[in-house]
Amino acid sequence: MELLRELSTAGLQAGEGTIVLLAGLLGFLSMVAVWFSLVERDPTARRARLVARRQAELTAAGEGRRRRRARESTQDLATRIVKRLKLARHEGAERVRDRLMAAGYRSREALFVYLAAKLVLPFAAGAGSVLLLIVLDLGHLAAGPRLLALLGSALGGFYLPEIWLSNVTSRRLAALQKSLPDALDLLVICAEAGLALDAALKRVAEEMGKSAPELSEELALTAVELTFLPDRRQALGNLAKRVPLPMIQGVVSTLVQTERYGTPLAPSLRVLAAEFREQRIIKAEEKAARLPAILTVPLIAFILPALFIVLAGPAVIGVYDNFINR
Repeated sequence: MELLRELSTAGLQAGEGTIVLLAGLLGFLSMVAVWFSLVERDPTARRARLVARRQAELTAAGEGRRRRRARESTQDLATRIVKRLKLARHEGAERVRDRLMAAGYRSREALFVYLAAKLVLPFAAGAGSVLLLIVLDLGHLAAGPRLLALLGSALGGFYLPEIWLSNVTSRRLAALQKSLPDALDLLVICAEAGLALDAALKRVAEEMGKSAPELSEELALTAVELTFLPDRRQALGNLAKRVPLPMIQGVVSTLVQTERYGTPLAPSLRVLAAEFREQRIIKAEEKAARLPAILTVPLIAFILPALFIVLAGPAVIGVYDNFINR
């Protein structure tokens, strides 16, 4: 009996081991089946997929080159027009160049494209208005309205680059003003860590590359100019010229005084950061204080008429039913 019991126990243990082995083998075969179902087994299809991917990359690169050539040809045409007419020598060209720099366009070609656009767009808009009158069959109109449409289109084309530049500049300056206090805090940390001004500006530009690309670009350019220009005050003055903001002017004045008199950099920057944050809070409070006055017109124009209709509507209907329909 003992022998039979031992044999049955050994048989059960062997059966359990066999079941575990079969389960492991089944799991391995399942994984192999899933692998072969997910992985492409056809080498021809795999090569075709690689070729298609490479063709897409080459097509995108070709489109990028075509766009770059088209942009370069447009810039060359604008440069020839401006140079032929000597528009860049006008006394207002320097002011336009400063505005383009404030908008983030520092190349010489940007000035040529802007001046060429102000020259060409009035004629293009006038021709477009004439073509629109012909297409809409409005030739029967009097000479006065047609002339007014032509002059209005020409004036719109002339002022369109000006409006575009003002909008781009205002958006960029607003982004710079918003991110400046955070940059000053980072500059304070770098200055307290013992970094020089150019190294601190470079480090802050690297840290704010994603959160504030506009300010990062300006700080990186200033750091490069501080390294290569013989006069460091000239580099700081270039920053104030590129970014016409009162905050930037204050920062530049502080940095110039630090460079000239050797005053500590970190305390001055900390005071500036606190002042800029207070100014931002004050502006937010001013906007909140103006909100009731701004909401007065929408309240009178949209909300009060609907409220009067809801309140007085049933009474008017009752009066109409009781007195007029009798």
